[in-house]
Amino acid sequence: MKITAAISGVGAYVPDYVLTNQELETLVDTTDEWILSRTGIQERHILKGEGQGTSVMGVKAVENLLAKTGVAAADIDLIICATTTPDLVFPATANIISAAVGATKAFSFDMQAACSGFMYALATGAQFIATGTYKKVVVVGADKMSSIIDYTDRSTCIIFGDGAGAVLLEPNHEGLGLLDQELHSDGNGEQYLHQKAGGSRRPPSAETVANREHYVHQEGAAVFKFAVKNMADVAAQVSERNGLTAESIDWLVPHQANKRIIDATANRVGIGPQKVMLNIHRYGNTTNGTIPLCLSDYEQQLRKGDNLIIAAFGGGFTWGALYLKWAYDGAAGTIKN
Repeated sequence: MKITAAISGVGAYVPDYVLTNQELETLVDTTDEWILSRTGIQERHILKGEGQGTSVMGVKAVENLLAKTGVAAADIDLIICATTTPDLVFPATANIISAAVGATKAFSFDMQAACSGFMYALATGAQFIATGTYKKVVVVGADKMSSIIDYTDRSTCIIFGDGAGAVLLEPNHEGLGLLDQELHSDGNGEQYLHQKAGGSRRPPSAETVANREHYVHQEGAAVFKFAVKNMADVAAQVSERNGLTAESIDWLVPHQANKRIIDATANRVGIGPQKVMLNIHRYGNTTNGTIPLCLSDYEQQLRKGDNLIIAAFGGGFTWGALYLKWAYDGAAGTIKN
């Protein structure tokens, strides 16, 4: 049987500081009821401290993963870090994580596709396994969204939080792991969700800082309409192509952007809420952290052979879905290597 790339372990980390809806009421003109009814978010975790970047959370997520799986850092072949908030323009945050965890053999790089980044990175890492090039690939999804959020803008500050997750990909010969994918992008979506300054087009300057152009700019109505249609459609497309029905899909793993978008995606695929991974109420939108944090939170409920549909969308626009067959019983603990 051909080699497939299976997830053989999951790790996660969120910072200690919790930003509640009640605290946000003291910062902007909003209420707990308003936030909860429109987004499903109750709280989000925020990384505090001088010099604390995305890599800090990525390192802790990878260390958690390695401790659970019993894999030595020196045995990792590749680390891909999906992030929209890298520590620095260069070097890659993945490089920083590799050095910190002692992955001396691994080569590493970052992937940037906004909220779809982890899904893109998972599909990319899987190719290195499926071709037989590598045996152990770690995919990290991590973002310190609080570093690019304007806490005077109630349309965005209520949504985002900080967090990180990581998965280990290894070869499988039982037909488990990543079995199908449908990935898309459309640069015409740039105007609706982007960061105005900080890149080569508009480098940082006193003017860009004064104009508050280094924060997330989002046109919520346009993004919501796009996300509901495309994320739901692509999840349904992958399901139908693989002969999966609402009954045979064990879990929908959606990007945690907005509960109404999650509900719409589940309805499109015909899946009831009991099969939808949901933790947006605890973390908000952690961008690249949402999907691995879901896998971590629900790991104990996963069983070998479970059919998972992973779906996401992001600014730019980016979107897609993956079909993954789970490789181990979560209740029994992660696979020991």
